[in-house]
Amino acid sequence: MKKNLKNGLILAIVAVLIVGVFVVKKLSEANVAEQPGTASESSEQSGEEGALPFEVRGFDLEDLKSYGLPIMLDFGSEQCGPCQQMKPDLKQMYEEMQGKVVIQYTDIWAYTGAADGYPVQVIPTQAFYDAEGKPFLPSDELREKYGLILYYHRDTNEHMFTIHQGPLYAEDMHEIFAEMGVKADD
Repeated sequence: MKKNLKNGLILAIVAVLIVGVFVVKKLSEANVAEQPGTASESSEQSGEEGALPFEVRGFDLEDLKSYGLPIMLDFGSEQCGPCQQMKPDLKQMYEEMQGKVVIQYTDIWAYTGAADGYPVQVIPTQAFYDAEGKPFLPSDELREKYGLILYYHRDTNEHMFTIHQGPLYAEDMHEIFAEMGVKADD
């Protein structure tokens, strides 16, 4: 009898935990849905009138492609140590590369749907696109140096993503952007 009571209690605790996680997730999604979109934040978050925002709730890749600039999307979190170590350099590059590269950051722990459709396995992770909006195709040397991962569609073999996992710092980003055709001193 004690064994049945113990098993029943354990089962009840597990059920309460599962329901709790579900409720917290739904509340979090509801809070994100109630918040204003990123477009209205562009001038207040960037500090520059008309500039794209640095921190966003998710990426509108089609809109970003329309700028005709190389793109770097950073998936991170405020609770991630390596993400926070990288963030000052990321902000520096965002400011330095205005009008040359689109750089945006999203906190995927706060905005859980922001990484949907991207091959994000760890954070920080960066996705790179060329000025035509296609996944950046790095040289073999750059790919090897930074561990850039190229993802291809399994059926069509179309190049879908160029991804870097882990932190990148200003010097690293300069080198990657230079290969993307961006000059820092323009």
